[in-house]
Amino acid sequence: MTTTIPPFQKPKTWTEAAPALVDVAMGRRPADLVVRDGRWVNVHSGEIVAATDIAVVEGRFAYCGPDASHCIGENTLVVDAGGRYLVPGLCDAHMHVESGMVTVTEFCRAVIPHGTTSMFIDPHEIANVLGLEGVRLMHDEAVDMPVSVHVQMPSCVPSAPGLETPGALIGPAEVAEAMGWDNIIGLGEVMNFPGVAANDAKMRGEIDATVAAGKTVGGHYASPDLGLPFHGYVAGGPEDDHEGTRIEDAIARVRQGMKAMLRLGSAWYDVATQIKAVTERGIDPRNFILCTDDSHSGTLVNEGHMNRVVRHAIAQGLKPVTAIQMATINTAQHFRLERELGSIAPGRLADFLIVSDLAALAIDEVWARGVRLAAAGRLEVDIPVRDYPASAKQTVRLGKVLSAQDFDIAAPAGANEVRARVIGVIENQAPTRALEADLAVEDGLVAMDRDNDVCQIALVERHRGTGAVVNGFVSGFGYLEDCALASTVAHDSHHMIVVGTNKADMAAAANRLGEVGGGVVIFSKGKELAIVEMPIAGLMSNERAEIVAAKAEKLTAAMRAMGCSLNNAYMQHSLLALVVIPELRISDMGLIDVRTFEKVDLFV
Repeated sequence: MTTTIPPFQKPKTWTEAAPALVDVAMGRRPADLVVRDGRWVNVHSGEIVAATDIAVVEGRFAYCGPDASHCIGENTLVVDAGGRYLVPGLCDAHMHVESGMVTVTEFCRAVIPHGTTSMFIDPHEIANVLGLEGVRLMHDEAVDMPVSVHVQMPSCVPSAPGLETPGALIGPAEVAEAMGWDNIIGLGEVMNFPGVAANDAKMRGEIDATVAAGKTVGGHYASPDLGLPFHGYVAGGPEDDHEGTRIEDAIARVRQGMKAMLRLGSAWYDVATQIKAVTERGIDPRNFILCTDDSHSGTLVNEGHMNRVVRHAIAQGLKPVTAIQMATINTAQHFRLERELGSIAPGRLADFLIVSDLAALAIDEVWARGVRLAAAGRLEVDIPVRDYPASAKQTVRLGKVLSAQDFDIAAPAGANEVRARVIGVIENQAPTRALEADLAVEDGLVAMDRDNDVCQIALVERHRGTGAVVNGFVSGFGYLEDCALASTVAHDSHHMIVVGTNKADMAAAANRLGEVGGGVVIFSKGKELAIVEMPIAGLMSNERAEIVAAKAEKLTAAMRAMGCSLNNAYMQHSLLALVVIPELRISDMGLIDVRTFEKVDLFV
């Protein structure tokens, strides 16, 4: 049986609750909750303290010590931990709710049973479609959650000015306005790293407004160049970065005073290489933070969230307490919330887990603000659904019904063969490779080369209804059958990306998403194999997370049946238009070489 939680009321501040906290600690007032006989995972001292009791009042920890019997009254709820571990609620330092294909509410429903009680979300996906209005919708939904969902104001809409056209624009004025909202914690990942290094006025204005508000500037330096551009970027103000993939990336960031955020998402596996900076090179772990960045609903429902990242970090050789610190207190300190989140200590919000096996992070119970939200992997509360307005829907505007001919690629006059640039997918990483391939010409049109894993990619403009289609080639998906996958999730401008081996299927898939208002769909030989409808900005479903996860799994199975063996190929698909991560991408303006931030011709 579940209990419905009403829209969350902001908890009292530490100072507002202090009289009650002191009275409970002194035994002058009974606690609301006492948990007895736990092994206290103390992330401040790095210890595990046996035989510890904790007492909670007003949703905050009042007492953490050897015996809380003086805090127990007639109406105090007493829970016996039975020697199990008391672990702070886990924090995700950098993530995008939209990547889960669901709303903030449904994301919380999915991750709370996995022990996540604090999230720092960057809604720059919806910002690229709906602008400030979209950010406000997610901000207001986040405030109502029974866990802490802090919002970073998107910084780069568009992510690469002059190289893509999103559905909206955000600049210094919008950032300055949002910094006054209650739940804005800082500036989202600053992806325009060349702009920061060049003292671009827009980037400077946004960073300066954030610093003036006393909030954190998120980073995103997606280049392997650790020379002067990197130093210029750090000097510009970003305080963290999650785009590192190598041990030298993590070390360089920490040495420059940044926090190295190591991510394990659905398709990004960047922890193992970088954590060696701690386990092998002895770098101070206080400046390392764990995060997910992008996790789709299937991962959340079936595999986990931050608990999955912590387990993975432990498996790489980290001590359990150190890994937990990277997912709790390190995050809280980075966002200047050490007195609110990230530890089991007096005054902090009473977010904690009861864990039976620390190394395996076997979570038995999840508590937030002194309320048990989940046990044995099951949510015990129901969070009311939040409906999105009509203005957030019907955002897929194609301008026309597409045909197979819209995906034709004309060869240069008289050519029998062409050498074409090809986007090369790298498994489990966000970067791509800039490849080249010799392709045949048939009846004046460039042909795909399925035998050598070269299929077609197209970006379909979907914000202004221009009917424009930009065509190119991609390698790495391994499709063997006639098929096409279309998605209106196409980071960051979120036009429509279609990848296929058959142009008729490409047109059918694109038109289908126009009909349902967005999402992701796969066609083969004119037949729809699977679809996940996402009518909210073309990015999020309005269905339950477990329903979306089941649809996503059907989609994944269909991709496998077509010959794709990539781990989480849909996530790889969704990043093919991300023109801020090297090497080669596609945008509504053409093919983009992200190493030079220049548009390049399809043919060499």
